Amino acid sequence: MRYNFDISSTDDSSKTLTPTDPQLQWVPLQNHPLFSTTTTTTAAVPENLLAWDGASRVYYWDSAKQCLNRISIRLGEPDSTSVLAAFPAKALQADVPFNFVVNRISINRNGSAILLAGSADLRVMYLYGRSSTQVNTTICRTVSIGSDIYFNQNNVIRTLQISWHPYSDTHIGILSSDSVFRLFDLSLSLGQPEQEYYLQPVESGRSKKAASIRPVAFSFGGDHLWDKFSVFILFSDGAVYILCPVVPFGGEYKWDSLLEMYADAQTYSRGSSNSKSVSNSNCAISWLEATFPELGHESLEVGNLIAVTAHPYALFDASISLQGPLQKVCHGGEETHEFQAAECEGRAVSFLYNSVSKDSILITAWSGGQLQVDALADEIQPLWALDCPPRLRVDSYDRIVGVAMICESLRQNSVVRLDQSPDPTPWMGHPPPLLRLAIVDLALPKTKESGSRILMFIDPLVPERIYSIHDGGVDSIVLHFLPFTSQASGKHEIMRTPSVHSVLNTCQGDSSTQSPLSGFISLSDSFGSSWIVGLTSCNECVVLEMETWNLLIPIDIDQGKKALNIEEPKESGISTIISKELLGGPKAVLLPPSTPFLRSATADSIEGRSTLHQYMKLFNENYVEYAHKVCFELERHGPQLKKIIDDQHARLREAHQRLLKVEEKQEKLDERTGRVVQRHNILEERLKSLRKLPGVHKKPLSKAEREFKSELDMFREVELEALHSSVEALNARLKRHTHSLRSKVSGQHRPPGRKNNYEDDQISRLRSAVEKLSLVNSENTEKVKMVESALKSRDITDY
Repeated sequence: MRYNFDISSTDDSSKTLTPTDPQLQWVPLQNHPLFSTTTTTTAAVPENLLAWDGASRVYYWDSAKQCLNRISIRLGEPDSTSVLAAFPAKALQADVPFNFVVNRISINRNGSAILLAGSADLRVMYLYGRSSTQVNTTICRTVSIGSDIYFNQNNVIRTLQISWHPYSDTHIGILSSDSVFRLFDLSLSLGQPEQEYYLQPVESGRSKKAASIRPVAFSFGGDHLWDKFSVFILFSDGAVYILCPVVPFGGEYKWDSLLEMYADAQTYSRGSSNSKSVSNSNCAISWLEATFPELGHESLEVGNLIAVTAHPYALFDASISLQGPLQKVCHGGEETHEFQAAECEGRAVSFLYNSVSKDSILITAWSGGQLQVDALADEIQPLWALDCPPRLRVDSYDRIVGVAMICESLRQNSVVRLDQSPDPTPWMGHPPPLLRLAIVDLALPKTKESGSRILMFIDPLVPERIYSIHDGGVDSIVLHFLPFTSQASGKHEIMRTPSVHSVLNTCQGDSSTQSPLSGFISLSDSFGSSWIVGLTSCNECVVLEMETWNLLIPIDIDQGKKALNIEEPKESGISTIISKELLGGPKAVLLPPSTPFLRSATADSIEGRSTLHQYMKLFNENYVEYAHKVCFELERHGPQLKKIIDDQHARLREAHQRLLKVEEKQEKLDERTGRVVQRHNILEERLKSLRKLPGVHKKPLSKAEREFKSELDMFREVELEALHSSVEALNARLKRHTHSLRSKVSGQHRPPGRKNNYEDDQISRLRSAVEKLSLVNSENTEKVKMVESALKSRDITDY
């Protein structure tokens, strides 16, 4: 559908367009001219080129024009199923040129800045600026983030995931391939991170797989006790770790929630007899009082406080511990390892945290097309590793402006079982276990690449619904069972599996031809309506209204009522041709009693005439009237009977034609059956000849051989890639260290001393470590190649 618009009139970019402005024209969002032209797509599909500010503006990144478009929208107008968009849209142009491809955009909490992320650069565009000479165009200030760390020519560190912090408008969290989580404050420094956490998921010498030290994704926690201070880290083997507490300096938090956490920590610090519990709770109290000084002021009027700001603080003699890996709650007969292997195929690719009432839900997406849904079975508590001081950066007034620390994982020996009572002593430093809710198989087609591309989003109106975006379209997953929420509401519900529905299918023709989405957002209004907006790789916009009211109502059908309701329309639908009264025949007539001499009476006599008259009257009242009624019914229902008979004849002719067609097809089926029998006989002969070949009677692989083969496949798909990324990270650190040393030496020209000798020793050690790691990597690669050649030769002999 094409729309013709008059855009000849000029528009001052400094003027604010209102919904009643005559220059604006409102069209359905899917028919907006921005999405009417087909653009050439690149080989790599972008993650998400759409963003919504939570109110009335949608942002779309135009890859062809390298600009951001701001579209004003009206939700539920003119009817509840539609979304209107304003034309023309406002174009936001960066004040610096873009020399990279943007793969993902994301807007901050208050809608003042938007993140533009790509594989070669990371920039933030502030959504305010100066007017331009072009019509409907604004020049916006755009800055680059962490260019010296991630996008330097001497670096090979890749950004794995980038996200705005939910409790700050200026903080961005970045997880990179060197196993470091960094938090940047855009209001203070664009190149130097405010906080750095070097992740050490396993103890030295205990790592069995390279995938266990390779991070994949992260997610900030929600508004539930210590979850708001937590960062969840996912590794490629499916292990989930927790960093707590992590707070952006200057972040805003609700006062009531902080009071609840503070009172909980004080209760267990005073009433517990366990020294470890008291120590952990005292650390939490001291951290809370230093980060939020308002908690320590007893005389403060708390009635006027709604939210408080976090102050910069870190314990001087302890670093945050990396809690995990989170273990699954075991049944009585299950085996207990330090980390149970995942039940899904491939490797972990994405991660999502979702807070629903009193439950914290963790969803892990795997490259094999499965979603692993878990719930935290206990509350998160902060944990520090003592005698491991962090590295602090202070200003001229001795105020903390930066923190860096090594976060090591402490070995946990406790295993939680369903058949045993929980530990009554809290604050023992145990990470919360995971309660497995479901494993959702999306039934995605198998790809020859590394795996499926899966992204997950939360419905802003119904938090129990999660949208899964993959190469084949969009699926909706609704959680019907939440353990703590159901327990708090007094409901004793059985554990129901999530419901999965296909919302949008982007496969063209067969399932092998896919057109993945390059943009996705979920919209909602204050009236309880919800929509999803998808952007295809061909620049086509799709808008769908989603059900919200009856989404979580359980389906309870009474089979007896259902059968009764089905049978009633059948009985009422049959029209009555002749009433039951007529079908029963005429009524029985009771003859009057006759006298003994009536037989001898003649018809001419008075008595005979009276008797005949009485008999004729009874006959007329019953049989003649009954005949009239039957005649009337038959005459009235005659056309209907004729219609029924004609319908029966038509159905008979149709059935006869079908029989003729079946007879015609029967001959063809007989021919095909004969050919199939001949083909079957030929295949049987070939099978007999193949059975005589050598090597056919080999035994199948044993259980140990199958396990070894699966380990080899896992090593080939995941471990080698993780080793390559580790070598790249070490090379990047070495290059950055040598580059900084050369710049210092060339700038200062100081004579060599003990410090330079010490640095040379460090460089030599790093080089030797890198050489050893490269040697181990090459040996492992040769072993894998040998195993692959052996497997190929075995497959050849089998065939």
